[in-house]
Amino acid sequence: MEDTTDLIARARAGDHDAFRDLVQAHAHELQVHCYRMLGSLQDAEDALQETLVSAWRNLGEFGQRSSLRTWLYKIATNRCLSMLRADSRRPRTAHALPEVPLPEPTGTGDAPPWLEPYPDVLLADQRPGPEARYETTEAISLAFITALQLLPPRQRAVLVLRDVLGYHASEAAQMLDATAESVQSALKRARATVDDHLAGTGRPLARRPDTAAEHRLVARLTEALERADLDALIALLVTDVRLAMPPVMLEYHGIESARRLFAAVVFRPGRTYRVVPTRANGQHAFGLYVADPHTGVHHAYTLLVIDTDGDHVTAMTGFSNTTLMTRFGLPRTLPEPD
Repeated sequence: MEDTTDLIARARAGDHDAFRDLVQAHAHELQVHCYRMLGSLQDAEDALQETLVSAWRNLGEFGQRSSLRTWLYKIATNRCLSMLRADSRRPRTAHALPEVPLPEPTGTGDAPPWLEPYPDVLLADQRPGPEARYETTEAISLAFITALQLLPPRQRAVLVLRDVLGYHASEAAQMLDATAESVQSALKRARATVDDHLAGTGRPLARRPDTAAEHRLVARLTEALERADLDALIALLVTDVRLAMPPVMLEYHGIESARRLFAAVVFRPGRTYRVVPTRANGQHAFGLYVADPHTGVHHAYTLLVIDTDGDHVTAMTGFSNTTLMTRFGLPRTLPEPD
């Protein structure tokens, strides 16, 4: 690998290949950073591209007083803040409502309408600094990403820079053109909001490694969905399970609420499914395909992301934007089984 100083010199002279070599090692983690800030995979990809364009145009201003990685994080963070302030950023609702009436919800959901899952295959190995408060797997979970979206943009940036990436207060202040005191004040407020929200939802961030119980749970859940066995599915849920389906801003909390929702929407007569397991946000997920009764071909229906506690499901989030499934390497259709 060529020396970084030489690559910078060549890139400043207009060498695009040198610039690509310079930034490619950071691209995946920068996109994950933008996703945490924006909550949307599409927006994160856009923010990353704009970050790299800005870095190319302003490379002459990089004085190497900080690392290249820190400089790129500064650009990405401020690009995300600009996107959050822009009037053009709107929730995506084109794929929204189910085609049947929904049962009465238990309340308004906390997942914002623009929330999208993030494929595990795009996750990067990160190098949190010494002051990081969250484990990497905790800081990508849907519960944590949802909590971040509740914060004002500046507080969101501060919490991610300090508690996820582990930058010192002085470094975060420099990246945000702020004072260390204002950063600490924003961090205190952001921590309180995130902690209160997570405590209120009952979705702890402690992540357990995959266990034999979880693998059995995935198999049983797949079987229940493909057999359209509502009772078997309900038996896999904790009593206070939470269900959400962005962009619909509704929440279903508890076993009986979950039963009504699945009976009305998923397991209604004549519907059959196939399930393809995948991974999103460090969690188990499923591509759910519904059969065309005339052809037998199964079409993408929803992407389901689950929170687990051993051998039970504690939360489910369904994403009806089926174009997302191709980002997970899942096909739009499955052929009729032999």
